[in-house]
Formats: sequence, structure tokens, C-alpha cells
Amino acid sequence: MFKNYFKIVFRNAKKNPLYVFINLLGLSIGMAVSILIFLYVQHELSYDTYHTQADRIYRVSRSWNNGDGETSLHLGHLAPPFGPLIKSDFEDQVDEVVRLFNSGLLIKSGENSFVEDEFFFADPELFDVFSWKMIEGDPVAALNQADGVLVSESIARKYFGSESAIGKELLGEVQGLQLTFQVRGVFEDIPDNTHMHPDFIASMAPVIQFYGGLEPFMSNFGSNNFSTYLLLKEGYDYQALEAQLPALIDRNMGEAQAGVPQSQTTALHLWPITDIHLHSNLDSEIEANSNIEYVYTYLAVALFILLIACINFMNLSTARSSLRSMEVGIRKVMGADRRRLIKQFMGESFVMAFISMILAVLIVFLFLPTFAAFTQKQLHLDFISNPEYLLSLLGLVVCVGLLAGSYPALFLSGFTPSRVLKGTFKAGKGHENFRSVLVVGQFAISVMLIVAVIVVVRQLDFMQSKALGFDKEDVVVLPASTEITENYQLIKDRLMNHPGISAVTISSRVPSARLLDSQGGSAEVNGEMSQLTVRIADIHVGHDFIQTYGIPMVAGRDFDYHLASDSTGAFVLNESAVRAIGWTSPEAAVGQKFNYGGRSGFVTGVMKDFHFESLHQPIVPMVFMITQDRSYAVSMKIDKAQKAETLAYLQGEWADLNPGYPFEPIFVDEGFNRQYEAEQRVKTIFTFFSALAILISVLGLLGLTTFATEQRTREIGIRKVMGAETGNILVLLAKDFMKLVMLGFLIAIPVSWFGMNTWLDDFAYKIGISWTVFLWAGTIAGAIAAITVMSQSLKAAWADPVKSIKSE
Repeated sequence: MFKNYFKIVFRNAKKNPLYVFINLLGLSIGMAVSILIFLYVQHELSYDTYHTQADRIYRVSRSWNNGDGETSLHLGHLAPPFGPLIKSDFEDQVDEVVRLFNSGLLIKSGENSFVEDEFFFADPELFDVFSWKMIEGDPVAALNQADGVLVSESIARKYFGSESAIGKELLGEVQGLQLTFQVRGVFEDIPDNTHMHPDFIASMAPVIQFYGGLEPFMSNFGSNNFSTYLLLKEGYDYQALEAQLPALIDRNMGEAQAGVPQSQTTALHLWPITDIHLHSNLDSEIEANSNIEYVYTYLAVALFILLIACINFMNLSTARSSLRSMEVGIRKVMGADRRRLIKQFMGESFVMAFISMILAVLIVFLFLPTFAAFTQKQLHLDFISNPEYLLSLLGLVVCVGLLAGSYPALFLSGFTPSRVLKGTFKAGKGHENFRSVLVVGQFAISVMLIVAVIVVVRQLDFMQSKALGFDKEDVVVLPASTEITENYQLIKDRLMNHPGISAVTISSRVPSARLLDSQGGSAEVNGEMSQLTVRIADIHVGHDFIQTYGIPMVAGRDFDYHLASDSTGAFVLNESAVRAIGWTSPEAAVGQKFNYGGRSGFVTGVMKDFHFESLHQPIVPMVFMITQDRSYAVSMKIDKAQKAETLAYLQGEWADLNPGYPFEPIFVDEGFNRQYEAEQRVKTIFTFFSALAILISVLGLLGLTTFATEQRTREIGIRKVMGAETGNILVLLAKDFMKLVMLGFLIAIPVSWFGMNTWLDDFAYKIGISWTVFLWAGTIAGAIAAITVMSQSLKAAWADPVKSIKSE
């Protein structure tokens, strides 16, 4: 039976190679795209599912509310006391609690030294919660030792080669603090599909010591730097526990201010560990997460492309029905019933789908390494390790075979043998209309994808070119060290002697970073001091920070190095902070008393609002104050014309000022652009897949146009003999197809407008979708369709009419 189906398919391929080629190419590309995207989606959905207790592991996050109840900040990290408090208060619900503290360290071993960003300090219970596998050593014993550290298999090879890492010494340095570690265990490299990837896991003891000992460590509710995870008891509902956390906050933190419980200003939330990667995009995360919306988007693109390919198959099969009508008539006369004919045509469809799948798998193996590198995922189509992939591919073949072959099979099997054999058969109007609907749908999808590409490109251009309200060009940032902060003025004067450096400043954060630091305070409004009920982010800066970044002032003055009081009691706010506090204007704010973070002083100036963070976030209230002990970055304005010489000079200086640390300068404008990498990937994927969708649509239109002109060859010849011009024939052949393309365009407008507006909602600052977007999309789709149709129409119109008349 199957042998017969293959024979018929190959016989048709020999007789009509163009149409079979179009069907095979379209289906194989559609299947290949689907496989690639399904591999990507399967990987995204698999994050953290490898933990044997994944269904019981929950991360705790913390949010803060303004006075109006609106969330102003939501961190994926907690203060250190919360984890142990949750365990002690809910022993009947929580089996285990573990905290991790992530900090980049300079690690030295002999002559080797590297800055290691994936260095974590953790509680000893870590391996009781997570299913990471040890190669050597006892993790509990190691993390109970003050100098204990576990390293990954890759790190062990990196530092010690083929030697055993156990017992080896590592020296660590962070912000001038010197630490000594002893390797007490080696664990397997953390799988790719997890939301954190520790390379080092050290005892929490040095962190506790840094906070001044266990008592101040366990009473510090302000240092929210700890990733905290709970292992709940079997079958316990995490939402029931979450509902009890406000009471825990009030029991242990008291009142925020007179009569206001702490639970109204801050809250704790529980996240299933398997939801973190796709559903948690908080203001602080261990690593940048993905987004479930992108998963849905890629799935939709895969479905669209596969659907377009199936539409091609249906259209070409039904359009060419007259060529097989005699075959159907004879089969029916010879005793074949409709059921058997449906079975035959569906079998042919499955054979085409099967052959296309083989081609698709070859395409996937060819392009998978490039796609995996681009998406930064470890994607593999490994049938040996994952035999279920074979079942998935078989299921895809069945789905495509049913979708692409069902209508042609029903249509072809429904021919009346008497009409066919008499030569009076003609496809009904309903079938022609259905084919038109398919063409309309095909081009509607193509136009929607083109609109998506245009909107994504314009939004990215908008974000990268929008004026941010300060001068981000040619500002290079390097990490500060203890020596730099302690001798800042001397080092600044030394750097300013270089002709390529025009300004130097220091700060706790730099533009393009997240504004995660804030403290409480009070402000004088209408002659009375009142507590701040809104979150105001703080940035500790040098006296010339505002000047270095070219931030315009709208009232008052900048910090003055010659005024000693500015170092301890001067505050510069942005316009958003002025409005949030309740002052009527920037001028009204200047000179008002302001207390913040334990400092008392006055508002000396108000700067114009500017974008400190990416355009994903709105401009938030900010306060700037002169730094005392919180300086982590040095910013320098350099001369673009002397960029290479200046960077070479800085590399030499940093080797002296930050010995052992690599020279890794960051330009502020590049820092902003890196925040849009996810959108850049979306743009590239959309552009590539949209091009494929259009290619498949064009192939189908090419096939339909070619067949239509072949069917009307004699008519065209007679029209030319009767005096018809080439232009008349072109209009005759092209008008029906172009009407369908236009209708597809009109249908795509509202759907794509709604979809892209939904996508733009993720941005605090965004473009509007103007009519020009749809004009460009329609023009592109229309031009491609017109060229395709005209190419075949011209061929028919220029043909010798004598040969055309003789052809039938």
C-alpha cells in the first residue's frame, strides 16, 4: 500500500517537477523552522525541572509599596533574617531554607588570577534543597567550615589542571577585603537550563563576619542581597504559606511609622523555582531571565510558517484537480469508493510530509549550531539520548499530513465519475472561494510578520537613538578599588593630566545600571517635616558627577567642592522626586530641609529628569549625595579623537591601581545597548523567519500563477490574435491574485496592530504604531506578490500566440 503511494508521488514528481518541488521545499522549510523553535521552547520550559524536588522548591522575593499602595521596587533578593525566620515560624510547613549571596571576587591561585562573577556564599543546607551532584567531597562539611569552598568541575580544571583540587588554597579579594579559601569539594558543572550557574560555592561565614557577626547579620532587614529558597513539605500549598507572611513581617519588623504596619510598605512573595526563568523579571535577578511572551511569540511564528506551507500544499493540490479528475473518474468506475480514494490521497499527503520531514531534519542539523549560538542555548537534536524526539517528529508528520492533505483528499474524492468521463467536470465555486480564503490567510500572516519586524526595528532604533537627558557619549567606566576611593582626589588629578581625559568622577552606580538602592527619610513640605511615603533611589557621587555626565540643572546649583557642608548635607534631586514629595516646583524645593539615610541637610539643586535606567523602566524619583564610603565605579569623559591612546594609558594606570584585575572598560552608551539584547534577538529572529514565511508564500503564489497561466494558454493566444495588448493580458491574469493579496493586507492591519501594541506595553517609553508601518508592510508584501505574478504573466503574454493556440 505505502509502496503504491510512493510510486504515485514519484510519478507526479516526474510529470510535474515544479509543483512537487514547491510543496517539498515549503513543507521542509516549515517543518525545519518548527523543529528549531520547538527545541528552543522545550529548552526554555525545562529550566530547573531537573531538581528532584523541583515541585517543592520556592524562591522568596521582596517588594516595596509607596504610600498609595503602588509597587515601587520588587527584588528577587531578601535581607538575611527572613529565611531563618520563615523556617522557625513555619516548621510544620517548611522542611528547609537556604540562602545564597552572590559577589564577584578576584580569585588567585599561584600565578593565575581571574575575576569570577559566579562566586556564591551559601548556607550548608544548599545541597539538601538543590539536586547538584558532587564529584568529590562532602558539601555539608565543606560549607560548615569558615574557609570551605566548593568548585565546579570546569573551575577545578581551570585552576589546577589535571591535579586534584581537594585541599588546594585559593585567595580571594573584594573591595580590599582579603579572603583565604580551601577547596573541600568539587561538583558537576551546573546544567545550562537553570536560573543560576555557580562556579564557586563558599561558606556563609565570611559574609556573616563582614556584617559584624551573627547578631547584626540576623537583625539587618535593609541589606536585600540574599537569594532565599524554601523547601516546602510534601503536598503543602505555597499560596497558603504566602498568605501568612505579612503577619511574620509585622511580628519581626514592627511599624514602618506611627500606626502603619510594616506589611503595608513591604511584602514577601513565593515563586515556584520552575517559574523563575520565564515568569520572573524583577528589579534584581541572579541572572537575566527570559520571558514567557517570547516563547508564545516564537511558537506562533512556527505555527504561522507551518500553516503557510500547508496552505501551499492545499492550494496547489486543489488547483491542479482537473489534471487528476480523469484518474479519479476511472478509479470510481473500476469500483473504488470515496473512502478508499480519501485513503489514497491522504497516503500521498503523508508520503510528501515524510519526505519533507527527512529534508527538514537535514536542514536542522545544518543550521542548529548557528541557531543555538545565536540564542545562547545548548540545543541538540539527539535521537539516542532523547528517543521521544522521534515520536515528536512522527507526530509532526501526522499533523502536517492531516492538515495539508485532508481538504485536497475530500475535494478530489468527491468528483462525479460521469461528469469527469464526459469532460464536463468543473470545480465548484465553493472550492474556488475556499482556495481564495487560503491565499488571503497566507498573505495576511505574511503582512503581520512584516509589521512585527518593522515595529521591533523602529522600537529598537527609538531606544538606541532617544535622547536620554544627559551626555552618554564617550564616557568610559572602570571599577573602583579601595586604593582609588581612599586616594580619589590624588588619582583624579593624576588622570586629568592626560590630554585625552576631560573629566573624572566616582559614584555608587552609573547610568545604564538598575537603581536598586534606597533609604528612608523626611522632607520639609509647607513648613513641616513629614516622612517620605515614596521610594527615592539614591546615588552616591563625586562632586563633579553631574558635570561629567552633562546633566542639566533646572533649579539651584550643582555640588560645590569648596563648600565642606556639601559633602555631608547637600542633596540634589531630580524633577520626579520633587513631584513625588509634593513640592510645587523645582524652585520651591531648593533650600528645603531634607533628611535621608541618616544624613540631615538641604536640597541645594534640582536636575532635569533623565533616563538613568533603560527605557523599559520609567524615570523614578532620585536623590544624589556626595559619596563617603559607597564608590564602586570611576567614570571618565574621554576625547573620541584620542580614544585608542587614552584607553592604552588607562590600561597601564589600572594595572597599578587595581593589580590582578583585568582591564575591562565599559562605555555607558554600550551599557544601554546591552540592555536591549533580548529585543535585538527578537528582531533578528523575526526578520529571518518573516523572510522564510514570505518565501514560502511566494513559492505558493508562483505555483498558482504558473498553473493559472498554463490553464489559460489558449485563451491568451486567442486574445492576442484578436488584438489584445500585453498590458491587458497582464491585468487579466494578475487582478484576481492581487485582489486576494490586498484583502489579506486589510485583514492583517487590526490583528497586527493589536499584537504589536501588546508587545510595546513592556516598554515604559515606546513608539506609536503609525499608518506608515502598515503602508510599508503592504507595499513590501504587495511588491513581492506583484513581481511573482507579473513574472509568470509576462511569460504568458509574450508567448507566440500561434504556439499558444496549438498547445491545447
